[in-house]
Amino acid sequence: MGVMEKSDLLRELRIDRGAPEAPSRRPLWLAVAVVAVLTIAAIAWYALSGSSATIVHTAVAQPLSASNASASVLDATGYVTARRAATVSAQITGTLTDVLIEEGDHVKDGQVIAKLDDTAQRAQLAQAQAQLHAAQATLVQWQSQLDQARRDWKRADDMIARKLVSQQALEQAHTQVDTLAAQLATQKRTIELGEAAVRSAQVQLDYCTVRAPFTGVVIAKAAQVGEIVSPFSAGGGFTRTGVGTIVDMDSLEVEVDVNEAYIGRVVAGNPVDSVLNAYPEWKIPSHVIAIIPTADRSKATVKVRIALEQKDPRIVPDMGVRVSFLEEKKPAAQAQQAPRGVIVPGAALRKDGDKDIVFVLKDNKAQRRAVALGGNVGDQRQVLGGVAAGEAVIVDAPEGLKDGAAVALAKP
Repeated sequence: MGVMEKSDLLRELRIDRGAPEAPSRRPLWLAVAVVAVLTIAAIAWYALSGSSATIVHTAVAQPLSASNASASVLDATGYVTARRAATVSAQITGTLTDVLIEEGDHVKDGQVIAKLDDTAQRAQLAQAQAQLHAAQATLVQWQSQLDQARRDWKRADDMIARKLVSQQALEQAHTQVDTLAAQLATQKRTIELGEAAVRSAQVQLDYCTVRAPFTGVVIAKAAQVGEIVSPFSAGGGFTRTGVGTIVDMDSLEVEVDVNEAYIGRVVAGNPVDSVLNAYPEWKIPSHVIAIIPTADRSKATVKVRIALEQKDPRIVPDMGVRVSFLEEKKPAAQAQQAPRGVIVPGAALRKDGDKDIVFVLKDNKAQRRAVALGGNVGDQRQVLGGVAAGEAVIVDAPEGLKDGAAVALAKP
């Protein structure tokens, strides 16, 4: 069986040269390949044609109304500063026995904020008062003696006519009166000196009580009970030169550095919009106080002072501020005229050579528009011509966007 099976297998493997050849499948595979390539090309063309539209974001151009018609001529940054701020110290060197303030406390003008050890000052005051009292008592004594001497002189003068006393006795009585009068005058000067010493000792005692120089808020507490404070700086770091720092919150204003190339756009008295970095949605009405008449040579800037017309506890010193210098206030007749143009986001503007342009969305295509610009309105820009109110402008247009290019709105 095994031999038969092998021979049968060999016959099966033998090639029959006379058998007809099987038809070739190569044309079929070529046809399938062509169809596949055409299908892939069609799908790719469809996909590319469907995704060729650039995805963009748009914003609607808003008409310029009276509420937003104040266009800024210049933007700058600065900080809130206090015109009245003081680090309060004692006027003498002494050891603190009481510190009556903490950061954030509101204090009034003249309020006691700290006390120094006043043992020595009280002793000096008591000594000066005792010396004054002694001088006043001596004055009473000299006054009594003078009164008696005047009476003796008067009696001697009456008796001289009757030859009861000598002329010498009368002269001696007169001399005694003059002498006591001089001593009385000297004693009065001594009393004045004693009164001055008492006042001086009282001043030294008052120096041991530290008071607020004005109404304000404590922003720093610099010393503790037991520390030595002095109006003079001392080496070694063991002596404090201040008890605390007080700021008059009603004196807060804004200081900004304006590039000297644009300082001509700033006019004293013109309105300003101030926006704190901490509260970006809060626009604080302000105005220019003054342009400080000196320039910073290293930064090529000029400092400008700006008054905040609205007081609020949220405004604190050293806060960062963005300010927009607005156009000069117009007369009432001009103010009633309707403002020109529209406002668009600043990010919608682009530069094309020396022209300012925007792209407007029209029929799913980007339409290039040359525009005439006005001033800034916050982070937006006034457009005087080239864009109508209600038109959709493309914001942050991609580089290379061409006029007439297909665009599509980004999904929200």
